[in-house]
Amino acid sequence: MARTPRLTAADFDQELLILFDAYVHGDIDRRGFLDQAARFAVGGLTAAGILAALSPDFAIAQVVPQGDPRIRTERVDFASPNGYGTVKAYVAKPANASGKLPAVLVVHENRGLNPHIEDIARRLAVDGYLAFAPDALTPLGGYPGDEDKARTMFGQLDQAKTRQDFIAAAGVLKARPDSSGRVGVVGFCYGGGIAHMLATQLPDLAAAVPYYGNLPPVEDAAKVKAPLLIHFAAVDERINAAWPAYEAALKAAGAKYTAHQYAGTQHGFNNDTTPRFDAAAAKLSWERTMAFFAQNLRG
Repeated sequence: MARTPRLTAADFDQELLILFDAYVHGDIDRRGFLDQAARFAVGGLTAAGILAALSPDFAIAQVVPQGDPRIRTERVDFASPNGYGTVKAYVAKPANASGKLPAVLVVHENRGLNPHIEDIARRLAVDGYLAFAPDALTPLGGYPGDEDKARTMFGQLDQAKTRQDFIAAAGVLKARPDSSGRVGVVGFCYGGGIAHMLATQLPDLAAAVPYYGNLPPVEDAAKVKAPLLIHFAAVDERINAAWPAYEAALKAAGAKYTAHQYAGTQHGFNNDTTPRFDAAAAKLSWERTMAFFAQNLRG
């Protein structure tokens, strides 16, 4: 039986993709999306069908499966006294590791620790890193297995406490006996914003890689000590509009940064579970990320 071709961003009207981005980031609710998406429903397709088509399909994109013999994984609790108290995290590292490993904090999108982010952690472990992926939804019971529920739950978090949870996670990762103490962070969308935030809060952070994340206040650029590798989508005005001012502030502060924008890509282009995935941009950005971590974490 022939496989159904995988949908890409090119299969959707750009206005619809912008509408979906607004839904994903809480600017409109599910009903609002469905009502507005109805005008794009043609040829027997429903608004609900459009939403399903744009939503993640974790089964199609797993790169390193659970149980892969090259790695070891565990789930741990860590203390966050200034945040929510106790947070769960997924940990992955090479199975044959002996001694201390360069460490990467992996920060999810605004749906908590879903299977895609766990897969990202496993990919890092295959490449020789100790990967530590917290679940910000821990105080609400953890990632619920449903993206819509997860997004709703995420909006209920006290973000001041959640930011403290990620600051605590970086400290816990640095202090682990299997960590070299050189800690980097990679984050996607919401997690990209957290990666930027950590770069302004942690003077000893060794590297930060934000993927299309919200930028900090301009005045915080002067606090950045970690080298930054910043990935932007091309069609992402919500994020990109703030970049010129923040870049000017980074330059004025003498911060070390490299920024790449990937032509023709949508917000979320690295997430291979959705149609917004761009294989070429994801491959190139990940190669750059791995080279950046090798340079800054394996020194």
